[in-house]
Amino acid sequence: MTATVDPKATEPAWVATAEALERVVAALASEPAYAIDTEFHRERTYWPQLALVQLAWPGGLALVDPVAVDLHPLRAVLEGPGVAVLHAADQDLEVLERASGTLPARLFDTQVAAGFLGFSSPSLSSLTDRLLGLHLTKGDRLTDWMQRPLTAAQRRYAAADVAHLLDLHAELTRRLEDCGRLDWAAQECEVLRQRGHLPQDPDTAWWRIKDSRSLRGPARGVAQEVAAWRERRAAVLDRPPRLVLPDLALLGIAHRMPDSPAGLRDIRGLDGRYLRSDAAEELLAAVARGRRLARKELRLPVSDELERNLRPAVTLVSAWVSQLAQELRIDPVLLATRADLLALLRGDRAARLGTGWRATLVGDRIRQLVDGRAALAFRPGRGDLVLEARSGTELSVEVAVPVEVAPAVVED
Repeated sequence: MTATVDPKATEPAWVATAEALERVVAALASEPAYAIDTEFHRERTYWPQLALVQLAWPGGLALVDPVAVDLHPLRAVLEGPGVAVLHAADQDLEVLERASGTLPARLFDTQVAAGFLGFSSPSLSSLTDRLLGLHLTKGDRLTDWMQRPLTAAQRRYAAADVAHLLDLHAELTRRLEDCGRLDWAAQECEVLRQRGHLPQDPDTAWWRIKDSRSLRGPARGVAQEVAAWRERRAAVLDRPPRLVLPDLALLGIAHRMPDSPAGLRDIRGLDGRYLRSDAAEELLAAVARGRRLARKELRLPVSDELERNLRPAVTLVSAWVSQLAQELRIDPVLLATRADLLALLRGDRAARLGTGWRATLVGDRIRQLVDGRAALAFRPGRGDLVLEARSGTELSVEVAVPVEVAPAVVED
């Protein structure tokens, strides 16, 4: 199979002026599909630092320098009728929305689509190798994309990320059509496109802290308010939250709930560099708010707890779903995660297994199992599980059960 663009044979255009970007936008206006990718850094910042946007279309490949040119003209392409083809698009969508003010109107994620053909979260290089028979040269993942000028090797590596995406789109589409799963992939790509790509909700930021679920009483309110303060301050300073306040210090504050600067200084992991400027005063105010936080204002993480009579169903259904994913050649994570199973069994209205293609394949049948209308049986000879209509006849064994002995009463 011949690639649409060979980055070794085609020198990508370097776009660093408004006029050059306008020409690229005009070239993409009538294309039914285009490939797009981004390079960015966020190790030392809160917001992603966009360093490069790669674009490819039949006969063209461009590297857009966002350091030199405003990307808002790309809105015309992203909001146009063409399909944006990306690989593992989640973070790229966040970056594109922040840089251009919009998201692609139509999305095809090659990693998501490949999951419906049995690939498990494949990398771009492995997918290109297996479907197109092309080997992508590995680049330096730790390269500095913000340096200028980029080296020839950096440009080739960046170009390779989009050069074959349109061929992958065509091949994946063909294979998905052959097995009747193109609509499933389209549904999943649309869910990904519409999913929120905004930063962490400050009021739920405390959920990410290790051991936060062990907190009880007022400590949970303090953790919520202090973590929310940290998240907002990190956004304003454009620094990672951990550099504003370490998790260890945040947990210490939640447990000890200090009410004075001296109390803050006694917290493990909280030294003077985190208390500069007005940080100490704001931290103490957050602690005070957390101690007064009403229960109805507390944002608790979704519980993994189930009713006791439903707990055995999780293990049973998990084994069946894992087997079903293998039989259908669908990425197990794409078909149903443990969180998906818990959400369905809890009766959550937003459960992924309750709508769309997942409901047909998994959700409806799990409900039949839990309602007692179906049963899982071991299939002899094949060594697997089969979901079948329940006969209603239980196999029982006559076994004597000892009488429960009441605890003895000890008299003084």
